[in-house]
Amino acid sequence: MGVSAELNSPANRKERCWDPRKEKYGYVWQIVLKTMKSLFQELQRQLSFRFDEASQVLKNAPHMLLDAIVDSTFKFTDQALFPSESNFAPVDEIGESIEILQIEGEIPTDFPEGVYIRNGSNPLFGALHSTVSVFGESNEIWVEGEGMLHLYFTKNYSDSWSVSYANRYVESPTLTIERDRKKPCFLPAAQGDSAAVIAAYILNYLRFGKVNKSISNTNVFEHRGRVYAISESHQPEEICIKNLETGNTWDIQEEWDRPCTSHPKVAPGSGELVIFGSDAKRPFLVVGVVSDDGTKLKHKVDLKLDRPTLCHDIGVTLKLIEFEKKGYARIGVMPRYGDAESVMWFDVEPCCMFHLINCFEDGDEVVVQGLRSADSIIPGPRLYKHGIIPEISELKRDGKTMKRGIDENFFSRLYEWRLNLERKTVSGKYLTGIDWSLEFPMINNYYTGVHHSYAYAQIVDSLISGGGSERVLPKYGGFAKLCLEERENVTEKSAEDLIKMEIHQLDEDQFCSGASFVPRVGDPYEDDGWIISFVHNERTNTSQASFLSNRV
Repeated sequence: MGVSAELNSPANRKERCWDPRKEKYGYVWQIVLKTMKSLFQELQRQLSFRFDEASQVLKNAPHMLLDAIVDSTFKFTDQALFPSESNFAPVDEIGESIEILQIEGEIPTDFPEGVYIRNGSNPLFGALHSTVSVFGESNEIWVEGEGMLHLYFTKNYSDSWSVSYANRYVESPTLTIERDRKKPCFLPAAQGDSAAVIAAYILNYLRFGKVNKSISNTNVFEHRGRVYAISESHQPEEICIKNLETGNTWDIQEEWDRPCTSHPKVAPGSGELVIFGSDAKRPFLVVGVVSDDGTKLKHKVDLKLDRPTLCHDIGVTLKLIEFEKKGYARIGVMPRYGDAESVMWFDVEPCCMFHLINCFEDGDEVVVQGLRSADSIIPGPRLYKHGIIPEISELKRDGKTMKRGIDENFFSRLYEWRLNLERKTVSGKYLTGIDWSLEFPMINNYYTGVHHSYAYAQIVDSLISGGGSERVLPKYGGFAKLCLEERENVTEKSAEDLIKMEIHQLDEDQFCSGASFVPRVGDPYEDDGWIISFVHNERTNTSQASFLSNRV
């Protein structure tokens, strides 16, 4: 009660009297403070935005300056195609699949349902490009167009086939850059005047963080139900086979930090994927083994080479295949989980071999089979007609004189090396003659890394249907079946121990690309199946997916 009496005393009541003027002014002051605080916060936000905007402008200024230098210094021009090169012309992207209603002949009833995907160069802006500047001229080469996937889908409905086709660009990071800018941006850096090539390297790296485009146009491979598009300038890009959309870049949990070979191999038995990546800087060549489920890198080894080298293909059983051409060449054999010190090197005669056919073990020997030539048709882009087509190679078809093949520098033949691991010796021989130049080999993939009896390849046939041009691009006019266990009849003209070959020529003015062997499901014979390929008719400028029955 004492406290209560104190609070209710007259003196305290006087101090606590309500003054309406003070309440009014206090309320107004609160409004002013809130308004000023709100204005100050907005001012802070605007200043922060302007500072960020100014900072971004300053950050982008070097790139804007570099773009201005490139735009004012370099002139892009389209590389023209000759009439005989329509097979190399880009096509429009259609995106959604279309049904194919016109089918010539019959699709075999036991042909497996599924998809056939071909990957190839398809320049984004209608042509390959060259640039001219104060530094000189530089050019893109014929393998540098952006990757486009062509999908051919077959479905069997009670012996009635549904066939559809779709195509789509591989959405690589560099394709996205140029699409957003609506013009070619990367300066050609593959060939040309030295100063122009060096300038292209430097400016591309300063502007985009890399010297070449990620084109993903060389191959398509499958591992554990996932499909990837690949070129060896970049890492694989995952592809959805239902709509050809590009997914994530393959990174194996970010453990592979370099480009990847265009031709990885699935090891027999284990299902592991054997890869390698070459680079112009150290480490020059690195080999990797990816787990059978495709989720992690199980093994990675630097081979400790003392110089960079171009490697395009690899073979598997327990080996690495590595070729070096300038000055010397050698083949390396390495246990799958070996290191640089475990590689056994075999010196061989310098040569060029882009594609292996197969590798397998035979007792103490490792057998390596591939298509060997003296020199490379890359970079190109074109070879002079008199250099690629010798006059002595004249053949007749329906009474018409044709010129086929290439000279000895580019003539590609099947060659076999036998590497003896016990004696550390190497022997080799040609298995095909000089009648047909071969490239882009294939086998029944169930026989990868093991002994096999058959292989297939495309036949070089650079017929100049245009007639007037002095330069040509390599084209392929048919298929060869290589019967590795059968021998050709020895004649007086050739005493070599050559294998039997079965030749299938396409019709005049028709050329094939991107062929694959499709084995018959459940058949015990290695060679029972079909070759499927896109075939282009230069006369009508149309393309078809063609089936070739392989075993009669």
